[in-house]
Amino acid sequence: MTEPMDKAGTDRRRFLKGAAVAGVAPALAVAGASQAQAQAAAPRHMPSALPPTAHTIAAEVGEPAELNRIGGKPGSDFMVDVIKTLDIKYTPSNCASSFRALHESLINYGENKAPEYLSCMHEESGVGMAHGYFKITGKPLMTMVHGTVGLQHATMGIYNAFCDRVPVIIIGGNDMDAASRPPGVPTFHSALDINVIVRDYTKWDDTPTSLQAFAQSMVRGYKIAMTPPYGPVAISLDAGLQQEPIGAHGSGLYIPKFNMPSPPAGEMGAVKDAARLLVAAENPVIVADRAARTPKGVGLLVELAELLQCPVVDQANRMNFPNTHYLSRPAGVISTADVILGLELSDFWGTVNAYTDNGEHGIGFNSTKIKPNVKLISINSVELLTKSNYQDFQRFQTVDISMPADAEATLPALIEAVKAALDGDRRRAIEGRIEKAKKGYADIRAREQAAAAVAWDASPISTARLCMELYGQIKDLDWSLVASEGNVSNWPNRLWKMEKHHHWLGRSGGYGVGYGAPASVGAALANRDLGRFSVAIQSDGDLMFAPGVLWTAAKHKIPLLSVMHNNRAWHQEVMHVQRMASFRNRPSNYGNDDGPIGTMIQNPDIEYHKLAQSMGWWAKGPIKDPAELGPALKEAIAVVKSGQPALLNVWTQPR
Repeated sequence: MTEPMDKAGTDRRRFLKGAAVAGVAPALAVAGASQAQAQAAAPRHMPSALPPTAHTIAAEVGEPAELNRIGGKPGSDFMVDVIKTLDIKYTPSNCASSFRALHESLINYGENKAPEYLSCMHEESGVGMAHGYFKITGKPLMTMVHGTVGLQHATMGIYNAFCDRVPVIIIGGNDMDAASRPPGVPTFHSALDINVIVRDYTKWDDTPTSLQAFAQSMVRGYKIAMTPPYGPVAISLDAGLQQEPIGAHGSGLYIPKFNMPSPPAGEMGAVKDAARLLVAAENPVIVADRAARTPKGVGLLVELAELLQCPVVDQANRMNFPNTHYLSRPAGVISTADVILGLELSDFWGTVNAYTDNGEHGIGFNSTKIKPNVKLISINSVELLTKSNYQDFQRFQTVDISMPADAEATLPALIEAVKAALDGDRRRAIEGRIEKAKKGYADIRAREQAAAAVAWDASPISTARLCMELYGQIKDLDWSLVASEGNVSNWPNRLWKMEKHHHWLGRSGGYGVGYGAPASVGAALANRDLGRFSVAIQSDGDLMFAPGVLWTAAKHKIPLLSVMHNNRAWHQEVMHVQRMASFRNRPSNYGNDDGPIGTMIQNPDIEYHKLAQSMGWWAKGPIKDPAELGPALKEAIAVVKSGQPALLNVWTQPR
């Protein structure tokens, strides 16, 4: 007699046979045990519908319940051996069938240690966590994605990492053999070449077809990712290669030894020419973007600036230079420069030129920010890796001295060349700049503090008060601002005392919305291991792109203080639509949200504190009265110190 089908069309006998093969018969339900006995023994979190017992499987399927064992060590175990040689501490990933064999090997054969599997709700979150983690530790993480669809989910995170020059190791599961892979969903999720999806914005990719090739690809990919300019790499991994036993030739497998590559430094002739220009200049200026790869880089830049008594503009895509140093300056200082040294500038053209959009025809007006005949020097490793499709390389800027090299690796030689070029007269002239520089710095700080006081008691809360109330309560901790997404008028960089490399991790790189929350959690994971306090200023629209990462933080006990910059809008787009309407001399169609239609996050207002609470966070809000902000911050900070994540939903001014 044919077994009846349930509503979903599932044949029970076929399901039970599959369950036996897949090993889902519960360990706690012994053969012959009753359903009542099994339920009494079940932990609180067991599902109400119990899996079949071994006895039931044997009776209904007519086959023994024990699993068929593969003959020998699976290929994915050897892959784990390779991965462990690279000292990858975590693998934040969303689980999937195409890398199930490697997943099982990591958690059982590899004992879920180095790397430890971190459960993510979305592939973009896995990449974003790896992105933030690297910017604290200088070490890349590995994330796994599922074939075509998983890699498509991960793409924005990968593009951010590429633009931000951050190494991430992406393993993409794929069923390559059309003759053996299952039809239906696994085939929809497979491709001849999944890496083509991200090839334009990864540094390197490969598709190994043997275990030995995987060993070489993994070590080679790690080396390429960790050679400046850093960047993500992708390895497509066949499911069959993971699942099949190693076989008779397994004894010949070996793991290549990894040695950290030396970063490329500038050619000495160009370094000496640059030093002579800088020493001879009356008003040299240094502009740094992603120059300090490590804490050592910050110290080197301070040493060079003090040798030249030269102002430094930190473009805030990374912590390069202490903002408490008297030589720290805003971007406007370049207008007086006669020599500009650009260190790892993502946009040298935009540094020295201005573009004014006329708002209508897509044709803007260019103007210069610098004096005529200014000498331009560039040290930039990105020139070693320029691709043709995505336009992250920006406009072309002619410079007088160009060094395609890593800035941090070049700074020691440049410092020595500057010392050699300094004679007594130039040294005295340069030292004469000190008092003027200190006075200029003090004037700037006074103006910034006065500006921050404007609308201090406003409700919704001003972004200056949000940032300064927060800083007032964390400034005596070993703190790290792991992300600041959304426009808070740059108050942390203007007024917080940022002196250490981990004080500010910079922005996303590709300006992709959805970076802030995952990168914050990844950086907080790294800071947790180092005993630091992590804080993020989290914008509302950014969080809604990847809210599932809140669960990951709670699940893995990652302490993080997330303070919402909840201006209830995609405010940058509010301004774009308003400006376009102004150019066209017509009123904006506001609708019911007090802003242009399609730009507001209101009616209903998202209760971010309840969203966070639903995923295991301590949370509070909405906080609209500025007088309530300080006490709420104190509560939240105590929670984070106890080892939990906490979120404050703060209603803020637009920017």
